[in-house]
Amino acid sequence: MENNIQDLKPTQHLAPPLGGGGGVGSSVSVFAPATVANVVCGFDVLGFAVNAPGDEVVMRVTNKPGITISKITGDDGRLPMDPAKNTVSVSVKHYLESIGRTDLGLDIELHKKMPIGSGLGSSSASTVAGLFAAKTLLGDTSDPIHQLPFAMKGEEMACGHGHADNVAPALFGGFVLIRSYEPLDVVRLPHPKDLYCAIVFPDVDVPTREARQIIRTKINMKDAVTQWGNIAGLVSGLFMNDIDLIGRSMQDVLVEPVRSMLIPDFYKMRDMAMELGAVSFGISGSGPSVFAFTRDEATAHAITQKLQQHLTGIKIGSNGYVSPINDAGPRVV
Repeated sequence: MENNIQDLKPTQHLAPPLGGGGGVGSSVSVFAPATVANVVCGFDVLGFAVNAPGDEVVMRVTNKPGITISKITGDDGRLPMDPAKNTVSVSVKHYLESIGRTDLGLDIELHKKMPIGSGLGSSSASTVAGLFAAKTLLGDTSDPIHQLPFAMKGEEMACGHGHADNVAPALFGGFVLIRSYEPLDVVRLPHPKDLYCAIVFPDVDVPTREARQIIRTKINMKDAVTQWGNIAGLVSGLFMNDIDLIGRSMQDVLVEPVRSMLIPDFYKMRDMAMELGAVSFGISGSGPSVFAFTRDEATAHAITQKLQQHLTGIKIGSNGYVSPINDAGPRVV
């Protein structure tokens, strides 16, 4: 799915807003899923969506032009209510400007149903839920690829870098490859249907901006070749439905060795997961969440339980999630 990033004409693909003419009372509630970015070896170019956790946005059409935020829950007061500083409202504003609908008034409620700073695309889930809600209210039936640049604007505000490996799978669902950023070229990848993901979020703080700053800016050719081979092997395994090849390919010699130092007992947890039958194990996004691919749901539950027990033993709280790859993306609830 290639993005030509052409602005929509004001009337292209659009129907009247719900409720007719944009009056108060038109509303929609949208859930958008968490995502696992990088997928070990694919730094900034690979990601997939999961069923849970995720975020929910309730959006209402108002009579006064402009975007307001009336409520945010589940964030412990950490997120800004100012529409000029919130990733959801900023992304929606860019979208409305692109289609010539700055006359529209929208009020946003954001309900955080997932941890902030988890490495699971928290800002992406919120942003995508907001964009999908606005798209739904406008009756916009265009390809979701048109919303990707606006979602990336939200990521740029959240972490200083407009990468797409979280927002793209949250927006499209499934397993996604960002082949190129300039020009933006995104590919939806197949995947084995029986592939499950076990996710554990340790209750430790690993801010995304700081996690990016510790990554090496120069690498040697030997490491680069190893990484290229692993990315190619992972993509091949997804196409070939070869879970063994997927597992062999999910090794990272560039980013994981540095970021793993920020996650307590990372390598010990990896050994535990592999002993229980994991196909692979790695860091989700910038961390501190970790994830394992498994061949079935039962193994994923066993790994999640074991890792959470270990973290409890070293006095670290955690959240655990088990999910297949989510092919649906955002949905109206």
